[in-house]
Amino acid sequence: MKVLVLGGSGSIGRHVLEQGVRLGHQFSVLLRDPGKLKKYEGRVRLLQGDALDAAGVEKAVVGQEGVVYSLGVNRPGRTTLFSGSMRILIQAMEKYRVKRLVCITGVGAGETKGHGGFFHDRIIWPLFTRVIYEDKNRLEAMIRNSSLDWILVRPARFQNRAIPGELKVVTQVDGVTLRRVSRAEVAAFVLDALASDRYLRMAPFIGHA
Repeated sequence: MKVLVLGGSGSIGRHVLEQGVRLGHQFSVLLRDPGKLKKYEGRVRLLQGDALDAAGVEKAVVGQEGVVYSLGVNRPGRTTLFSGSMRILIQAMEKYRVKRLVCITGVGAGETKGHGGFFHDRIIWPLFTRVIYEDKNRLEAMIRNSSLDWILVRPARFQNRAIPGELKVVTQVDGVTLRRVSRAEVAAFVLDALASDRYLRMAPFIGHA
């Protein structure tokens, strides 16, 4: 597929690119500093731009078959990055009839709040991510109200190393706690979601107990 990635220089975005290139996807990546992905020159199309610039996003969306959204923030605190950039992205995708959107949010979005285990729910959430997820929830609401073929991917807390056991994927979180997931697993799930309707217009919560 021809796929635009927003957030391609982040920890998940890099895994998406690495795995996706091997699968034959043709990636375009919109980022402020293309030098961050210099190692991908010649393998992916690097576009200098900002996810909050409507003209730049429109230009990047044209001709794509899908979009992966994996933007993140580098520090705790209130933000409107997610809702602001998603508003622009949805408008561009609807304008140019690019339907498939796979968006990564995380544990703490929507009904997954309180389902990340003791460390996440009692320490990370109240101290660091609570206000960030206020804006991620606004982003999710925008996506649900759009005309796109969307999938919201909500990973458990990230870790780099492989985790034993099968990845758990749930769409009903009652009674479920998922404490961790590897970045490589998230990327693989995202790439599968690009071409599959299994979780179309759903918000799968993924990870390991």
